[in-house]
Amino acid sequence: MSLSRLSGTAARRPVAGRSLTADAMRRLKANRAAMASLVFLIAMALVCAVGPHLTGHAYDEVYQSYVRVPASLTPYPREAQVGPEMEKALARARVDLGTVAVVNGTASVEVVSPRRPLDPRITRYVDRSDLFANARLTDMSPDGHVGRIVADVRQVRFLFGTDLAGRDLLTRTLMAGRISLTIGLLATLVAVLIGVTWGATAGYLGGAADAVMMRVVDVLYALPFVFFVILLVVFFGRNFVLVFLAVGAVEWLDMARIVRGQTLSLKRREFVEAAEAMGVAGGGILRRHIVPNLAGPVVVYMTLLVPKVILLESFLSFLGLGVQEPMTSWGVLIAEGARSIEAMPGLLLFPAAFLTSTLFALNFLGDGLRDALDPKER
Repeated sequence: MSLSRLSGTAARRPVAGRSLTADAMRRLKANRAAMASLVFLIAMALVCAVGPHLTGHAYDEVYQSYVRVPASLTPYPREAQVGPEMEKALARARVDLGTVAVVNGTASVEVVSPRRPLDPRITRYVDRSDLFANARLTDMSPDGHVGRIVADVRQVRFLFGTDLAGRDLLTRTLMAGRISLTIGLLATLVAVLIGVTWGATAGYLGGAADAVMMRVVDVLYALPFVFFVILLVVFFGRNFVLVFLAVGAVEWLDMARIVRGQTLSLKRREFVEAAEAMGVAGGGILRRHIVPNLAGPVVVYMTLLVPKVILLESFLSFLGLGVQEPMTSWGVLIAEGARSIEAMPGLLLFPAAFLTSTLFALNFLGDGLRDALDPKER
C-alpha cells in the first residue's frame, strides 16, 4: 500500500472524543491542592471508621484512675502512681500494708490482718482499680493473718490524654469524626437532592409555577429552625437519623435559591433552545442540559454546606436535641474543651485540629471542583 493511501486512510479515521466528565477529571487531577485534599478526606474517613477499633479503648470506657491525664506517648501508670493507687484500693479492706514494690510490671505488697484471717476476696479491691489486673493472694502465713497481694500492673496509653470523665480522648475524637462526617455528608446529600430538584424545576417552568414554588420556600424560611427540630423530636423521638434529616430538610432552601437563579440563566442559552426545537421534553432538558451545567456551583456549595451542617449539629447537641452521651461529635468535644481550655488545653486542641483540617480540605477540594466543572474552562 502506498504512503499516500495510508495517509488518506488516517485522515478519514474519526478522532476519538473526550467526554465532559473525563475533561473535568483531567483538570481536577492537575490541581495538586485539590487532589491532596481529596486524599486527606479519604484518609480521614478511613481513620475515623477503623481507628476506634485499634486504640485499645472503648469510646464510653471510663478510667476513674486516669481522669484528665495529659497526652503522652509513654504508657500509664507512672511508677510513682502505683504505690498510692495500691494503698487507695486497699483502704477499705481494713488491713495494714507494707511497702509496695514494683518489679517487671508486677506490683506486690505485704498485707496484715490483725483481727481475723485474710479473706481471699480482698483481691477484688485491687482488681477494681484501673491500674491493676489479675490480683492474687500469695505467701499466706499459717495462721492466715499475713499474706502478700500480687497484681499485674496494667499498661495503657492515652496518646491524646483523657477527658473530664476519664475516657480516652483519641478514641472519642475518632468516634466523633464518624458522627460529624456522617451527619455532614448525609444532611448535605438530602439538602442537595431536594434543593436541586426544587430549584431547577421552579427556574425552568417559570411563571406562576415558579412564583408558587418560591413562595413555599419563603414560608419555610420564616419557620424557626429550632422549633422545627423540636416538632420532629416530639413526633418521631430522639434519634441519630433525625439529626441529619432535620438539618437537611432545612438547608435545602439556600440550595433551591442558588439553583433557581442559575437555571433562569441557563434556560435562555442556545443549547437549551436547540433541545426545545428538537422536541426534547422538559424533564429530559432538565436532566441532560440544565442539571449537568449546575454541577459547578452545586458542588462548591456542598463543600461549604458540610462544615455548616457539622456546626448546626453541634448546636443541636448543645441544646440536647442532637447527639447524646455517651456518643459524641467534634462540635460537642470542642464545646467541652472550650470550658476547660485553661486547665486542659488538649481537650480543645485535638478535636479542633481534626475539624479545622477537614474544613480546610473541603474548601481546597471545593475550589478544585469549581475550576474543573466550570463550563467556561472547557
